[in-house]
Order: sequence, then structure tokens, then C-alpha cells
Amino acid sequence: MRTLSEKMKLLLSSLFLFLSFTSFSQDLPVKGFAIAAPNSDGLDRFVKFMEEELGPRGINTLVLRVDFNYAFQSHPELQDENPLTKGDVDKIKMAAKKHGIKVVPQINLLGHQSWAGTLGNLLKEYPEFDETPHVKMPENYEWPNEDGLYCKSYCPLHPEVHEVVFALVDELCEAFETSDFHAGMDEVFFIGDDKCPRCGGLDKAELFAGEVTKIQNHLDLQGRRLWIWGDRLIDGKRTGIGMWEGSMNNTHRAIDLIPKEVMICDWHYNSPIQTPVIFAAKGLDVISCSWNKPQVGVQQLEDMVTFRNHNTSEMKDRFQGVMVTVWSGADVFLDGLEKYLADPSAEKEVDQPWVTFVEVFEKENFVGLIW
Repeated sequence: MRTLSEKMKLLLSSLFLFLSFTSFSQDLPVKGFAIAAPNSDGLDRFVKFMEEELGPRGINTLVLRVDFNYAFQSHPELQDENPLTKGDVDKIKMAAKKHGIKVVPQINLLGHQSWAGTLGNLLKEYPEFDETPHVKMPENYEWPNEDGLYCKSYCPLHPEVHEVVFALVDELCEAFETSDFHAGMDEVFFIGDDKCPRCGGLDKAELFAGEVTKIQNHLDLQGRRLWIWGDRLIDGKRTGIGMWEGSMNNTHRAIDLIPKEVMICDWHYNSPIQTPVIFAAKGLDVISCSWNKPQVGVQQLEDMVTFRNHNTSEMKDRFQGVMVTVWSGADVFLDGLEKYLADPSAEKEVDQPWVTFVEVFEKENFVGLIW
């Protein structure tokens, strides 16, 4: 049996740890949220969400997957139907500035140029940029398939591709008045294809690193920083992480070739795998990213605080924070969040992104991490 004195010491020790954790978690450089940008019709609802949820919860970073959902003037042929206008973007910026939120717009570069059986706007309008033109889009998409088609990629060595994509990047960054840009670059399965007249036979890691470097160098001319997802920089085989959250086509060696300025968004959705340590040890800033499993997001938050508290002065600041990601349209997420906030007990499936969002960014839940 513990004496009263021992119990008091344990209580004070736990209280100290809790206060330290709470204070430090509040000081994380990045408390982020990533979601698809709304279309113009859903803008007002999204801005209301920024005002009533993102700001009050202390979220300071919003990664908006815009892709072609903007009324581009440089390449209007690439914009989606009903895209965000410059006036719409101004409303997002106003809400963001009011609450101290940095907006990081995203366009998927290199990979994710198709989805299931549908080509994305870039390859639809510029088929000559396709890394694998011999792989035809199926009428009825299935995975796995003989072609290994998950998502198409553009050829990073095509002489005209960057003239187009950099025009989009520059226009979007200027519209959002941002210092940071997210290029996606996750799940790149098609790269250095043997049948590509430019890339065939070349080192996939060098091709991937070359594209990252080219994008970062372009952004640097305007004083901007590149963000990417981190999966292609992890050895999926040796770590046992596999082909989705890691690379099985040898791009992982690019981790030693890319500029150290690049921000890595390290996503793991089913388990809080502690790969942020790998990126930080390589001199890269890193953010831990969760999705629809609340326990994973909360553990990543705790881990990130631990990494910052228990590391060398050279490494601790590279652990930048956490980000909850959403992989649906904005309206689907907002529908789920509104219902959950109205009655949490009515949620039948807790493995939902809106539950993760609430659990990670509710200060009250920090108590559970310590006690």
C-alpha cells in the first residue's frame, strides 16, 4: 500500500507531466488540418467551419487540396466546373488571417493524375505529358490489375510539363498569398517507366528527387517552401510498412537527395508508426498525419510532444507537429462533424475523420494521454 505521502508525490508528478504536456502541445509549430477545398457553392459553409471550429480549436495550418478547383487564368482549360473564384479565395484568406491560420494550397504534382477509371484534367488536356500512355484507362476499374494502374503520373522529364504546372502553382500561391505550397507526390507507382522515351532505365530515386528539387527550387525563387507527403521516402520493404505508406519501387533513397527545406507530411493511418524520427534524423522537418482512427491521431500527438521533449537541440525542432487529414469532399466531412457534435453518443462508428478531428484537438483529451 502506498502511504499518503507517496500518493501525493505521485499526484504532483502526474500533474506536472500533464501541465508540461498541455503547455508543450499548445506550442507545437503545426496543428494542422488537411481537406479538399469546397466548391464555390459550399464556400460559405466552409468559412463558417473555419470560424467556428478551426479557429477556436487552435488549428494554425490548413492544407487545402485545390487541384483544378480554381478559376485559373493561366490555363482556364484545366479548371473544374464550378471552381473557386478569386473572390471565394479572398473569403477563405480573410477567415484564416482572423484566426492566425496559415493556408497551404495543394495541387497534386507528379502522381495522382488519374483516379480509378478517370483521367485528371492535366493528362486529359495534355496527353503528351503521360508517363505511361500505353496503359489505357479501363471502363471498369479494379485493383489490383495487370497494368499496375493505381493513379497515372506525368513524365517529370517532359520538356513542357513544368511550364504548365508551374503556372498553376504560381497563380494559386499568389491568390492565397501563401509562403508554402503542397505538391502531394504520394503513392507514385508510375515513375521511370521502361517504355518512356525520356525516363526509361533511369534511377527512380533520382527521378523522384529531381522532381522534388525542381519544384522546391522554383518555389524558392518566390521565397516559398515545398510540402510533400512522405511515403515515397520510406523503404516499404525493409521497414515492413509496405507499398502504400512506403515505397516498393526504390524511390526511398531520394530521402538523401532532396533539399532539406522540404516539409514532410508523414502519414500513417492504421498505426502510429514512428517514422518521423527517420525524417528528423535526415535533417528534414516533419509533421505526423492521421485520418480516421482517433486513437492513432491522439498517439501521434503524444509521440510528437515526446520527440520534441526528448531529443537533441539539433533535432527537436524538426518535429513540427500533427495534422488530421480528410479524404472526402468537404461537405461529407462537415455533415459528419455536425451530427457528431450534436450528439456524440449517436455515432455508431468511431473510426471517422470527424471523430479524429475532435479527439486530437480537444484539450480535455490531453488528460487521458497522461493519466
